[in-house]
Amino acid sequence: MTRQFSISSCISVYLFSAASWGTIFALLLSLTVPGSAIGQGQDKPIEAPELEGGVAWLNTAKPITLKSLRGKIVLIDFWTLCCINCIHTLPDLAKLEKKYARELVVIGVHSPKFENEKETESIRKALLRYEVKHPVVNDANQRIWRTYGASGWPSLVLIDPDGNVVAARSGEGNYDLFDRLISQLVKIHKANGTLDTKEFKPELAKEASPEPLRFPGKVIADPASGRIFIADSTNHRIVITDMSGKVLEVAGGNGPGMMDGTFSVASFNDPQGMALFGDKLIVADRKNHCVRALDLKAKKVSRIAGTGTQGQDRDGRGKAIEVGLNSPWDVLVNGKDLFIALAGHHQIWKMDLEKETVSPFAGNGRETLRDGPLPRSSFAQPSGLTTDGKTLWVADSETSSIRALPLDGTGEVKTVVGLDLFEFGDIDGEGDKVRLQHALGVTYLNGVLYVADTYNNKLKTIDPQTRTSKGFLEGFHEPGGLFAASDGKIYIADTNNHQILIVDPKTKEKKKLVIQGLGLPKE
Repeated sequence: MTRQFSISSCISVYLFSAASWGTIFALLLSLTVPGSAIGQGQDKPIEAPELEGGVAWLNTAKPITLKSLRGKIVLIDFWTLCCINCIHTLPDLAKLEKKYARELVVIGVHSPKFENEKETESIRKALLRYEVKHPVVNDANQRIWRTYGASGWPSLVLIDPDGNVVAARSGEGNYDLFDRLISQLVKIHKANGTLDTKEFKPELAKEASPEPLRFPGKVIADPASGRIFIADSTNHRIVITDMSGKVLEVAGGNGPGMMDGTFSVASFNDPQGMALFGDKLIVADRKNHCVRALDLKAKKVSRIAGTGTQGQDRDGRGKAIEVGLNSPWDVLVNGKDLFIALAGHHQIWKMDLEKETVSPFAGNGRETLRDGPLPRSSFAQPSGLTTDGKTLWVADSETSSIRALPLDGTGEVKTVVGLDLFEFGDIDGEGDKVRLQHALGVTYLNGVLYVADTYNNKLKTIDPQTRTSKGFLEGFHEPGGLFAASDGKIYIADTNNHQILIVDPKTKEKKKLVIQGLGLPKE
């Protein structure tokens, strides 16, 4: 995600002297220099600026200075917790940390987009939710960001053991580049005797919680069959309870992975949105970039869409299990059609559940807000879906908006509330005056949209006809999903509080679902 211009396709390696760090970073993002030329071509080495100006450090007992890391290769990751591109980069960083455990130190610089992301507690929760195992500084005022001249999320800066910047790149998908560069730095500095190979062990954030759930992302309920389905996201499992919270079945919970088979052996990786289709529960398996189906009678899990690796083709179409998906965050069934919110592609796709084919439905893949004909419209990290049977409403999180589009594929995408990537807040009212902040969930009930206004830690109601927004209920911590069931109740995944809540919209009475008989997952 960029602020002013796209830099995701820029490859930049090697620093030349420059007048300011803004100029330096611009050079890094525009230059293409062969990777074999480490240390060559510069007028003189450029020492990396210190990491000064942060308001708090996490995953470490004390603030870290670059000076204290001399002898180590350091990779700085400028990120923000909402950004899907940043989220995609975290597994690459984890792989590099594991491969170069004795040579490399990764430092996260969390430079926020949204107001909520300035809060240290929100960042701490994100580190736990995304299982980040390196030190992170809360750059709430973007002082480090400005010192380095960064302009987009994520941005990576590589520093050699002498404390000099040798490479930078913005955007996701840079594992191979940095693997190659780090490998070369290891060889050079081992030969020079300037490499510190003592393993760096940060002090990881911990959270003692009495709840058996861990950052549940989404929830749906089916009173007709007497079941509640919970995406226990960071425990990598699907929990099925009766309406009182008694556990009936658990699928997964065997650590992050992608194993099909019986509920007891299956594995997921950060499951999110769910939808019922007959005797099947369909699940957006977010980090596995695929859609899974739980056969509720046979008690087996199978992959029905996506290859299991991140797709790159925004115009992919064909046999569903052969087409790559990109961070599916929610799913919705309408007849034989499955609509998929592809947060990573910034699109809505549709799967024919009978023919088992998939294709783009709305959005051109550009990360912005644009209304108009379905193929020419634009979304930004769509993360929640709901319908009244005619209109599909989308919680378009990065534009803090609610979008509307026709289920039959005719007509145009229209914005209910919201304006753009950098227009957000907490303002009720009508039309273009309304502001949300990174809403992840939306559900429809009796002519009203109920919205999980995630970063405002509350629920709101929106009349889709008058475009009027009203505050509905507070007292949540980054709720990620909500679902209006046939019993007239609203079921809420109160994500950062590790719980499921049930609300009567008539009385606003809020009740916690007390889960009974659920143990901890396997390590």
